[in-house]
Amino acid sequence: MAQRNLSKNKITTFTQQYLNIAEIKDNTVVMKDGTLRVVLLVSSINFALKSEDEQNAVIDSYIRFLNNISFTVQIVIQSRELNIDNYLQYLKEKEKEQTNKLLKVQTADYIEYIKELTSLGKIMNKRFYVIVPYDPLTDKHKGFFSLLGESLRPATIIKLKEKTFQRYQEMMQRRVESVSGGLESMGVAVARLDTQSLIELYYKTYNPETSPNQDLADLDKLRVEK
Repeated sequence: MAQRNLSKNKITTFTQQYLNIAEIKDNTVVMKDGTLRVVLLVSSINFALKSEDEQNAVIDSYIRFLNNISFTVQIVIQSRELNIDNYLQYLKEKEKEQTNKLLKVQTADYIEYIKELTSLGKIMNKRFYVIVPYDPLTDKHKGFFSLLGESLRPATIIKLKEKTFQRYQEMMQRRVESVSGGLESMGVAVARLDTQSLIELYYKTYNPETSPNQDLADLDKLRVEK
C-alpha cells in the first residue's frame, strides 16, 4: 500500500511540475511567474468564398492589427473530434414527442443519415483562440527599483495581492480591447473566456481522453482544499 501511494505522489508531483498555472480568477489566468493571460475565443471566416476585394480587405485589416500591437500574442487552433451523442439523443426525444406521422418518419430518417455520415469518418470541430499576455516586468511605467524587487522574488512563490492584481487587470484590459478591436475589424467575432470556461478549456486540454466521459463541476460547486 505504501509503495502504491508513493508511486501516486510521484506522478502528481511530475504533473504539477509542468503546469505553469498558479490560479485562475476573474476571467484571467495567473501564471507561476506572476504574468497574466487572457484567452479570447475567435470565430472563423470562410476566406475562400469571399471576393477578391473582400479578401484584400481582410488581409489589410490583419496587417493593421499586427502593426498596431506592441506585444506578442499567441494564436492557438484546437481540433477535436465532435461528439454528437447528445445531439442524437435530443433528436430521438423529439422523434418520440412528434405527433405528425410524416414528421416522425422524417426525423427517424434524419437520425439514420447522421449516424451513417459519422460512420464514414470522424467529424472534427475546430476552435480558434488568441492568448493575450501581460508581463509586469516589461511594463515601462514601472520604476527600476520596483522591477528589481519583483525580479528577485522566486517565481514559484509569487502571490498577487488583490490591489496589485486589479492594477494589472486594468493594463490587461487595455490590451484585450486593442486585440479585440483589431480582430473584429477583420469580420470575426471575439469573446473573452470567463473563469469557468478557462477551467474547462485547460481541463480538456490536459485530459483529452477522460474529459469527454467525465464532466467538470460548475465553478460554484467546486470546493478547493488548501
